[in-house]
Amino acid sequence: MNLQVNMEHDRGVLIVRLTGELDHHTADGVRMQMDEAIQKQQCKHLVLSLKDLQFMDSSGLGVILGRYKLIHHKGGKMVISGANPAVHRLLDMSGLFKIMPVFDNEGSALSGLEVVS
Repeated sequence: MNLQVNMEHDRGVLIVRLTGELDHHTADGVRMQMDEAIQKQQCKHLVLSLKDLQFMDSSGLGVILGRYKLIHHKGGKMVISGANPAVHRLLDMSGLFKIMPVFDNEGSALSGLEVVS
C-alpha cells in the first residue's frame, strides 16, 4: 500500500492527513511535501492526522520528529490526532507524546492549539 497525503491550510495551521503506510519507502516524499507546505504557506502550527494511517516504522518517527523541530523552531506547536492503536503504541514507546500532545480528532487538536475552526 502507498501513502496518500492530504494537506489543508487554515489561519496559520497546516493540517496533514496521512492515509496508508508511512515507512522507509514513503518517508522522504512526505517529508519533502510537508516541508514545502510549511515554508510556502507560512504555517506556524501543524496538526498531523493519523486516523487513516495503517502502518508506520522508525522512518515515519523520523519524519514526525523532524517536522516537530521545524515547527518548534518557528515558535509554533505540533499536535497529533486520531492514531490507531498500533501507531499510537509506537508513538508512545518512542517518547513523542512527551513533547507533543495527542488528541482524539482534528477538532480537539485545533482546540488544543487554541485555534477555533
